[in-house]
Amino acid sequence: MIYKIRIILDAEEDIFRDIEIAAEDSLEELHNTITQAFGFLGNEMASFYTCDENWNQEEEIALFDMGETQGSVRLMQETFLKDILGPETPKLIYVYDFFSMWTFFVELADVVETDIGKAYPNVLFSFGEIPESPPEKKFEADPTFDFDDTLDHYDDMDFDENWN
Repeated sequence: MIYKIRIILDAEEDIFRDIEIAAEDSLEELHNTITQAFGFLGNEMASFYTCDENWNQEEEIALFDMGETQGSVRLMQETFLKDILGPETPKLIYVYDFFSMWTFFVELADVVETDIGKAYPNVLFSFGEIPESPPEKKFEADPTFDFDDTLDHYDDMDFDENWN
């Protein structure tokens, strides 16, 4: 089976790539395809994140295991598209270069039969030019969080103030 996937840069202007890739390919292959399709060198850290239908980030699937405990993070090379992406779970978030935070929305558009003689992965369509620097992120604080409330319970915390 072949997945037709649209990868959209999280930016105000429309910048996206449509690709075809085998369902049996790993997320590392999808990572390589995305970096090439958008003109990145591919030498930065990256992760995919599973997400719900509203793009709320869930589990991380990393390019390399940088966790404190080896094996605590799912890896791209060991995770296959068909195991995490499908008609029931058609969305992923992809972040490339954690210093610049290039963020992409990855969405399964269609599942088709393999076309014998055709090379995969394949870029079907390219729209928009990638900017020189990543789009600025606008993070909003939780308006219901009360920072003063945490200081009201300071005496209840279980630690020695004079530890050093």
